[in-house]
Amino acid sequence: MKRPFVTVSSRIAFSCPWYRVRQDEIITPDGGRGVYNVVEKEDAVWIVPVTNAGEIVMIYNYRYTVDDWCWEIPAGSLEPHHSSLEACAHDELRQETGGVAEELIYVSQFYVANGIFNEKGHVFLGRNVTLGETDHEPAEVMQVHRKPVAEALRMARAGEIADGPSALALMLSADLLSSYTQSQRP
Repeated sequence: MKRPFVTVSSRIAFSCPWYRVRQDEIITPDGGRGVYNVVEKEDAVWIVPVTNAGEIVMIYNYRYTVDDWCWEIPAGSLEPHHSSLEACAHDELRQETGGVAEELIYVSQFYVANGIFNEKGHVFLGRNVTLGETDHEPAEVMQVHRKPVAEALRMARAGEIADGPSALALMLSADLLSSYTQSQRP
């Protein structure tokens, strides 16, 4: 389909190490002029880590922006030193949970907040994850927990996982996780 907006000019209005705010002068579909702000951010990965015992490795993470503790799965942005999305996924899994996945399976992708961000999220399922020492960044305050697959999926469906991308990643992985949930039934 034809692009309905015309970009007249663009400038970076704000920049920090984690994102940039691009301000575009635009012509809207009805011919009016306007300004649109876009938060530019590198693509990111979300990893659904599953242990040999059929547990999802989750983090209980304090988020300053919302002043709340949130259930999440490991995630992080692609950085210049990462050679691929898979390398980023392995790195984030190790840093946040101390986890090492025997295998990573690419599940899907999504736009994180397409009304303001250009960031694309990529979901991986990590199989046969073993846990070791974490390597948290100074501003990361999180606890590592293991949840049975059925419990993690229930939490996502019940709205107990308030981090939207984490809940979505779990739901997008549900079919791949079905063999674990069947083995957990009495």
